[in-house]
Amino acid sequence: MTKKSENSRRHFIAGAAATAGLAAAGSFVPTRFAIGAAAPVKVGILLPYSGTYAMLGNSITNALKMRIDQAGGKLAGRAVEYVALDSEMSVPKAPTNTNKLIKKERVDFLVGPVHSGIAAAMAKIVGPRNAPIMIVPNAGHNGITGSLCASNIFRTSFSNWQPAFPGGKVMADDGHKTCVTIAWKYGAGIQMMAAGKENFEKHGGKVVKDIQVPFPKVEFQAFLSEIASIKPDAVFSFFSGGGAVKFVKDYAAAGLKDSIPLYGPGFLTEGVSKAQGAAAEGIKTTLHYAANLDNDANRKFRADYEKAYGTSANVFSVQGFDTGSLLLQAMAAVGGDTGATKDLISVMEGATIADSPRGAWKMSKAHNPIQDIYLRRVKSGENLVLGVAAKDLEDPATGCSMG
Repeated sequence: MTKKSENSRRHFIAGAAATAGLAAAGSFVPTRFAIGAAAPVKVGILLPYSGTYAMLGNSITNALKMRIDQAGGKLAGRAVEYVALDSEMSVPKAPTNTNKLIKKERVDFLVGPVHSGIAAAMAKIVGPRNAPIMIVPNAGHNGITGSLCASNIFRTSFSNWQPAFPGGKVMADDGHKTCVTIAWKYGAGIQMMAAGKENFEKHGGKVVKDIQVPFPKVEFQAFLSEIASIKPDAVFSFFSGGGAVKFVKDYAAAGLKDSIPLYGPGFLTEGVSKAQGAAAEGIKTTLHYAANLDNDANRKFRADYEKAYGTSANVFSVQGFDTGSLLLQAMAAVGGDTGATKDLISVMEGATIADSPRGAWKMSKAHNPIQDIYLRRVKSGENLVLGVAAKDLEDPATGCSMG
């Protein structure tokens, strides 16, 4: 490539990132890349398709594909081939699965995972070497945008700190002075409970007990009996998927729902509130999405998703959808050249996803969304927004030394 053409390309990429638009990129094709002869873009996906988190994996995958299908089913004119593996929520299997996608399948992009422990294992493989760009569509492990941050790792979801931290203030604002936390004992549960506790105690509250449930155990009775004996003002909890359905139903069945209000990061009721039924009614959560957000992008997204898949969209599908938007934006900016890794990274670092169903968000320096966190309450099986719990909340990115 000549110096002149390289300068022209860099100028274009800077403009594309700043405007976050696809149209301007449509006519730009790098001189070294012949799009007509290009093989399909291989998108490797490592998500759960079995077990308690299967709903999350399917929601993310469905919306990712829907977003790209809406753009003609191609990335900058190139067909897309998806290579999906079931993570089985297994941390020990994560290195093998990650290396299979990178070395055997030779994917151009890596999308995943859901589980925070798997995310950490993947980041240790992807970050330190010349590997494909990894986009995390769910796992909130704080280290992904902290000590494990890397130039080729991005997130379209949240850090575990982000949706949980505002919940501590919500409980304090509701007049509660004491709280018990309860969550699965793995990265997401531990980090989210720590964030909620931090903000609750910052606002005058006191966490009197932290209960950690072995993952993926869903036998809660002994823990619920302990909560009943402690009699805190409130309970702050993280469970998700099938585990969240079981916990919320068991909490109500134990007679705690009306005497000790239940709070948590929004995953406690997200995507499962209908299955939880009356047990979920009135539960307050904080999250970067709510079903009734009043914007055109959300209304269209929900209608399109239900038409395509016969079920309601949720935050996991939003994260998959925005992963598709990020891929479309970045690939358009480089004219479909998957080998232009540095330029792809530059575009993603400057990305703004203006038409996200969650509301517009932009990428932080640590490659995590800067986004609003909403206060929601379950009503008639829907997580309905009550207001903004935290505006443009940015992950602290503790320990990240990138850039």
